[in-house]
Amino acid sequence: MIRSSFGFAASVAIVVVSVAGAAALATAPSVSFVRLGATSTPPALETKPTVKHLPTPEPMYAIYMTQCAVGTPSLRNTLVEFIDSTKLNAVVIDIKDYAGKIAYPTENPILSGSVSEKCGADDMKEFVETLHDKGIYVVGRVTVFQDPFYTKHHPEQSVLSKGRPGEPWKDFKGLSFVAVNSMTFWDYIVELSKESYALGFDELNYDYVRWPSDGPMSDIAYPSTDRAGELEKFFAYLHERVAPIGVKMSVDLFGYTTVLTDDLGIGQQIERAFPYFDYVAPMVYPSHYNKGFAGLSNPNSDPYAVVHVSMVEAVRRAKATETPVATMNAMPIMRTEIVPATVTSATTTREVATGMYSKSAYSPLKLRPWLQDFDYGKDYLPADILAQTKATYDAGLTSWFFWDPANRYTSLRQVLQTE
Repeated sequence: MIRSSFGFAASVAIVVVSVAGAAALATAPSVSFVRLGATSTPPALETKPTVKHLPTPEPMYAIYMTQCAVGTPSLRNTLVEFIDSTKLNAVVIDIKDYAGKIAYPTENPILSGSVSEKCGADDMKEFVETLHDKGIYVVGRVTVFQDPFYTKHHPEQSVLSKGRPGEPWKDFKGLSFVAVNSMTFWDYIVELSKESYALGFDELNYDYVRWPSDGPMSDIAYPSTDRAGELEKFFAYLHERVAPIGVKMSVDLFGYTTVLTDDLGIGQQIERAFPYFDYVAPMVYPSHYNKGFAGLSNPNSDPYAVVHVSMVEAVRRAKATETPVATMNAMPIMRTEIVPATVTSATTTREVATGMYSKSAYSPLKLRPWLQDFDYGKDYLPADILAQTKATYDAGLTSWFFWDPANRYTSLRQVLQTE
């Protein structure tokens, strides 16, 4: 599941999950998803910035603000008034968007060439301070590996095309991706993260942390066969270098990572994210699920069931101490098997793998789903908003983000302004 400006593809295979028993599925559906050199030793910790930061609210209720909206006072003021007048207490603002451009001016030589000429806010620091003065928690969203601006200047670090050797692969929208295992790019993201925290952002939300989808997939020249492993290495590197500065970190994952254990072909497995982020945000938009999910012929018709099935399973997997996912630091769980005696040997035992691995248990409150307030496949009405939030609460969770790429939040407004 991917962020979209209403350009989702819906070519999917049938996946059946019972509403009552949200079991993780054994195989992935064929889903079309339409949203400085690195070193091994972390650098010495830098002096923490003196700018104001707010503690993470619990519960947290957030909406998303685009890079262009934050640079348009009339639009951003409308959204701030919406937050101010309701129980909303947080906002997610694009720091680096789908085009790879940065939303605020900077003199950092590593980043300054990527500042957007079209969108963003010259007064971002002052705007963040204004939000803080109102008690609004500020999350900066970073679109990570989808970055056509970076790949244009560094094609050797991109996911390359087989048919056009040396050139970046492009999806159906003409967008390209940096290769997940490009360690030089990792440092670019680390630098952007530190700069954004120093500017005042309280939390950094990493999106598009994956290998590509939605394009001529047979044309991709993957630089590694271990897509999930390469992505987890990035998670570990990012955590090692960014978490010590004090910023909270969250990551967005496809909704299907809650119920499937393979990597969906893009490297994402929820167990590989838990250790490295303060919060994990599955994008459980009902319009993005396959026919047959949760026993529904049209998942979009029952937002409650889709969100509830997904997040109940995500909670189970967060709390579990065993998993079939072989994460980077996983220890295999063994069982003792009796080997019967033979003519030449006595009965003995041996240790054999169970196919399961040990993992740490995590609080369900690490999970904060992205919910849907945009029309796709049907109009999303106030009843659909309430169905999704109820499903979230019924799964034992407290917090959520709402996504509307147009930043209107028509139905969410109706719900919150009448509470």
